[in-house]
Amino acid sequence: MDIDALPLALLPRETIRALSQRSDARGALQLSIHLALLTATGLLVWASRGHAWLAAALLLHGIVLCFLFCALHECIHRTAFRSRPLNDAIAWLCGALLVLPPAYFRPFHFAHHRYTQNPARDPELAQPAPASRAAYWWRVSGLPYWRERLQTSLRHALTGRVSEPFVPAAGAAGVVREARILWGGYFAIAATSMYLHSAAVLLYWIVPALLGQPFLRLFLIAEHTGCALDQDMLANTRTTYTNAAVRLLTWRMSHHAEHHSFPSVPFHALPKVDVLLTGQRRVTSPGYLALHRALLRQLRSAAAVAR
Repeated sequence: MDIDALPLALLPRETIRALSQRSDARGALQLSIHLALLTATGLLVWASRGHAWLAAALLLHGIVLCFLFCALHECIHRTAFRSRPLNDAIAWLCGALLVLPPAYFRPFHFAHHRYTQNPARDPELAQPAPASRAAYWWRVSGLPYWRERLQTSLRHALTGRVSEPFVPAAGAAGVVREARILWGGYFAIAATSMYLHSAAVLLYWIVPALLGQPFLRLFLIAEHTGCALDQDMLANTRTTYTNAAVRLLTWRMSHHAEHHSFPSVPFHALPKVDVLLTGQRRVTSPGYLALHRALLRQLRSAAAVAR
């Protein structure tokens, strides 16, 4: 993202440039913390085998696993690290775990940034916001995400057809190549697991990913749902204030209005942007629980009016 193209009415160019300095050390520290948490929850799953609390361990491991999406997101912007190869390598690994290959996700996400909350052009709005409580819980389940990811990535891999309008013609071959590499790897892992009669892939990856995805959906729903359908980044994007543990796990993506206003600013500097934008944000929430309670109340009220 060109710093000169950012909304200078909000902050001076010199301030933006200073905040946009990337750091391999800060990125490595954040990634190390996330990987340490993933290792710890994985060990908890291992220690819980055969015990009643295995389900809780799988859920906890799945939450940490699915929130690698935040590492993927930061690396897609190439702001997690100063090193471009390091950003791309971590993006590839996280994308493989979440069936969200970066060659596809990068143009998808950049189109989302360019056309945020534009119903005709924002790819995140291809799936409309839930209009009922049933639709809300279906979205939260994560099942629509997995269905779309499996269908789309398999189509890319098997047919070589990339029909998404946000993928430039020059990038289509890369999307197909990456999908084929990933699915080749998935099939190799499945074949090896069957040959070894091992359930490790199910225990440490697939089942936790299914269990943890709803928590990521709850987090992502908060970013734009109920916000204005216009070009004002401080009106079409929500910042949600939360506790330190959630901020750490999510790579500070809860500062989402700040991120959309200044996408060149790395995750570790977003709290500073938050302070600088005090009084300018249009949409905030005091927490994720409060936000989702409000959304459910709105859906319940809408259903009552419709009756």
